[in-house]
Amino acid sequence: MNVGFIGLGIMGTPMAGHLIDAGHKLFVYDVFKIPAEVTDKGATAVASSAEVA
Repeated sequence: MNVGFIGLGIMGTPMAGHLIDAGHKLFVYDVFKIPAEVTDKGATAVASSAEVA
């Protein structure tokens, strides 16, 4: 399943990691720098919240 995720702060980063570990394809956006641990696991970083949709 493709999942869009906006916000990768203290709660969002581990939640995104669990979604990736569960086999979902994740598209992520944050107004700040996206943590490498999320993209290293296979998430696709996008340039705007509109791209997540």
